[in-house]
Amino acid sequence: MSRWEPNARGRLEEAALDLYTERGFDETTVAEIAERAGLTERTFFRHFADKREVLFGGQDALVELIVGTIVDAPDSMSPIDAVGAALAAVGPVFADRHKHAGRRQAVIAANPSLQERELIKLSALAAAIADALRRRGATDSAAKLTAQAGVAVFKVAFERWINEGKRDQLAQYMRESLDELKAVSRG
Repeated sequence: MSRWEPNARGRLEEAALDLYTERGFDETTVAEIAERAGLTERTFFRHFADKREVLFGGQDALVELIVGTIVDAPDSMSPIDAVGAALAAVGPVFADRHKHAGRRQAVIAANPSLQERELIKLSALAAAIADALRRRGATDSAAKLTAQAGVAVFKVAFERWINEGKRDQLAQYMRESLDELKAVSRG
């Protein structure tokens, strides 16, 4: 594969995931990822700050989508329902990445430092959700509680989707998990 072919970022992501799966995260170098993708290390660092970011690089777009959906939700919508709508909006983004998401989660599950990184990213997501809810008028404590509940719904639904679902079912799992949370809190 020549270096000028398109989709360098996607090629680097796939090469990294293949190598992390084959050899392990710690045993894989940036040079090996770049070589597998048919690119240079310099190109790798144009797209990613380090080899961990290959697994977490889409976080900013995800946060932007979720926050934008919450902020744009009708004023009459409750904070938890605004978060639910935002989580359901994530479904189509991941529809074509079901297999990739499963492989990614397996790599993260096998590496404690990546698990820690994922928790940091989820904490940042919760903070962004809470901020969006405060902008909608929620109190600070209500915003924080709802944001944490939203992240829990996201995690449970995402895991179910990876383990049980088909590529187009993530939004459904998000809605079902939120409904389960609401039922538990009423009971």
